[in-house]
Amino acid sequence: MSLIVEAMVQNLTEQVFTALMNHAEFALDFSDQFEQLKTGLDLTKALLADTESLHHKNNIVKRALFELREVIYEADDVLTDCLVRDEYRKDGSCSGFLLHDPFFFHRTGKKLRHINLHMKQIEKTLGRFLRAPDSIHQEDAYQVRVIMSQDWNPTEIIGLDSDVEKIKGWIFNTSKVLHHVGIVGMGGLGKTTIAQKIFHDLEVVGHFHKVIWVCVSQSFNAERIMRSILEGLGENVSVSGVTQILSRIQQVFKDKICLIVMDDVWSHTDVDWWTNLCSVIPKQGSCIIVTTRHEDAAIGMGVENSRIHRPKTLDDEESWCLFSKFAFPTSKGLCPEDRLEKLGKELLKKCGGLPLAIKAIGSLLASKVGSPSQWRRVLESFHALTTEGKTSSVMASLRLSYDELPPSLKQCLLCFSIYPEDYEIRADQLIHWWIGEGLIQSKGSRTAVEVGYEYLAELISRCLVEIVQRRGFDGRVYKCKIHDMVRELIIMIAEEEEFCKFDERGRQELTTKTRWLCFIDEMDEKSLKNSSKLRALLLMSSSRFDFERKSGFLRSLRILDLSNCTVDEHCVKDLFSWISSLKRLASLNLSGIQALKEVPFSIHKLLNLQLLLLTGCSNLEKIHPSITNLKKLIILDLGGCPIHYMPQGLGRLSYLQELSGYKVVSQSRKPCFRFLEIRELINLRVLRIHVSGTTVIADNELDVLSQLRRLNVLAIDAEDCRNNNVLEMLENLTPPPSLQELYLRNYRKETLPKWVNPGQLSRLQYLCIENGDLVNLSGGQTTWNLEGLCLKYLMRLEVNWKELEKDMPVLHYMEVSHCYNLKDFPCSVLEPGVWRKN
Repeated sequence: MSLIVEAMVQNLTEQVFTALMNHAEFALDFSDQFEQLKTGLDLTKALLADTESLHHKNNIVKRALFELREVIYEADDVLTDCLVRDEYRKDGSCSGFLLHDPFFFHRTGKKLRHINLHMKQIEKTLGRFLRAPDSIHQEDAYQVRVIMSQDWNPTEIIGLDSDVEKIKGWIFNTSKVLHHVGIVGMGGLGKTTIAQKIFHDLEVVGHFHKVIWVCVSQSFNAERIMRSILEGLGENVSVSGVTQILSRIQQVFKDKICLIVMDDVWSHTDVDWWTNLCSVIPKQGSCIIVTTRHEDAAIGMGVENSRIHRPKTLDDEESWCLFSKFAFPTSKGLCPEDRLEKLGKELLKKCGGLPLAIKAIGSLLASKVGSPSQWRRVLESFHALTTEGKTSSVMASLRLSYDELPPSLKQCLLCFSIYPEDYEIRADQLIHWWIGEGLIQSKGSRTAVEVGYEYLAELISRCLVEIVQRRGFDGRVYKCKIHDMVRELIIMIAEEEEFCKFDERGRQELTTKTRWLCFIDEMDEKSLKNSSKLRALLLMSSSRFDFERKSGFLRSLRILDLSNCTVDEHCVKDLFSWISSLKRLASLNLSGIQALKEVPFSIHKLLNLQLLLLTGCSNLEKIHPSITNLKKLIILDLGGCPIHYMPQGLGRLSYLQELSGYKVVSQSRKPCFRFLEIRELINLRVLRIHVSGTTVIADNELDVLSQLRRLNVLAIDAEDCRNNNVLEMLENLTPPPSLQELYLRNYRKETLPKWVNPGQLSRLQYLCIENGDLVNLSGGQTTWNLEGLCLKYLMRLEVNWKELEKDMPVLHYMEVSHCYNLKDFPCSVLEPGVWRKN
């Protein structure tokens, strides 16, 4: 708990500090209270560092932490209201409820005084329970031991033969270099079991002179690990100090090939000791196997990606075989009756092929073989079993992975809890939620979106999130999901943290304390009236939703996502009257709402809005000019919307980082967003534009893109435009200097625009060309630095693979589809084909 609260305190402290440093008007209005708030937050951060070890032991500390989180949320609401009011002050063109609210100063001052008083009381409570600095000795944190043969039970191994044979093939490779092999996967997946089977394999034992197993666990110490290696060799460990131990290991290993298994490695930050240890291990024929939940740990210990094995979950047959061994021990793994087999197989679906979960549930049911009714009760209360500790070995294993996460990642992972079981989650939806909730911010030159994808990659590398769909070029995740047992874990923690509530079957329930909600058909919308603390609402209901009746409720909402629900023409009339009451809203996703024809004037009230997503609103034709008042917008996505033109003044959105669906129109349209205005959007990282037969780009606009020095991604869709004048305008553009990805669609010319060349796009990493009249690519120019290439529906393109390899020497990924004149390519050119460099 305290780590999550600590992350929240850190975020709020930064906001308050920024407001004070920038002399924000509201900070001046309440200067004493905000100074006091900052001082209190700084003190609280110091206290939280000392309470982590006690919060689970002392109910008073635990309650204080919950109260502190509530105070932080309350302070965040007050700060957000002040920021929104400041935006109204700066913009004299619009009026707002806060600006003309005569009670605002009185109410806000009273809230701040209450917050500061409450925080002082909590600080006193936490201060009384500070631990003594010497109460925990570092030595107690280490657990390093050598596994003996009696710790291993070969009868438990099911379905791992192919895993073992694959790794043995790597081990017995005749290469002279020291092998590093990684086995990477989530807790309970069988990594250690695979390593044990290899470790005890007679062929492996006969191949090596020495075989040593070291259980590293979460914390490790270099000297302790090397001592354990000596112990495993049967040596007397009388020497002390890393240098002397290394020397002794080198003497014992001299002229011998060895196998060392480093089991359950959690992190690898001290490079020197590991490098020194590897240097004394005989290189020819020796092998080191690393099992870990964290891919970066394996790579940090010298394992190449090509030598990382990622165990799969067991299939249905393997799951049943393993389950039977534990559920029916008295009958030697044979199921005594059909009813039990049917119930058992339904239960196995909950385990998702995770060996540790299968063993745990099988052992639990072994004593209930004589009662199918008890098996059914276990099936119906599977969620309760996990939360009550009946499958504690599984939860304990997965909890270790959660506990080891940095505080910022803990809350991000808990967001997965509200999605339905087995739901495939869009990565962009998840990251937009994290941004709107304030869980992630930009860091240095990296945008919040880029940081979000890094966070998601980190959760994946720790085997807590699974990839469903990813981009082939660089692996960016499009869709992901979580294992059923991971979901059970984070549901349990989300309930402990009081973010949300779940019933006995793991389905979300709505309470007055709920912060995040995935609203589905089974829920009663009337219960939303009592959800004033709700911060994130993802609507996934196919039934008609009465937005008018919601007006006035849910004022704390930061995230509103309606992209997975049906909104009819009747509802859409009330939609924005409700949305405009959500003054604290930071992320609004209305993608795919076909009934939406206009974004009205009331959009200007959402001055805290950072993300506005309207992708695929196929009847949306107009956006009111008041959208230009939303100064905090960082993402505006209008892709797939038939909007004739965008309002003039969009260049005022100076924080905008992504703009999609912008149609470059004729200057005769007045007033509209001109192409020239784009140069004012100096923070743009992603720009997706459309040109048509009526597009006009003036001479003084041809160098506009070159002024976007931070632009990384540019997509141009010519919409089957065959107007030579328009294509000539595109031909004469000057490209952005830092462009990394270029997408060119429906371009009806035989050659690429002259600026699409290695000289002007020296940083370009990925080029995608779809549906055009292109005849050739290179034109005899210098070599490209492209790493990825996509060619689709280019019927006239004539390229020879050998020539392409010569022009693009660092190319490692390529997609091709329906390009009939490509010659000697290593993948299909008629149907969708993919090539990856080995």
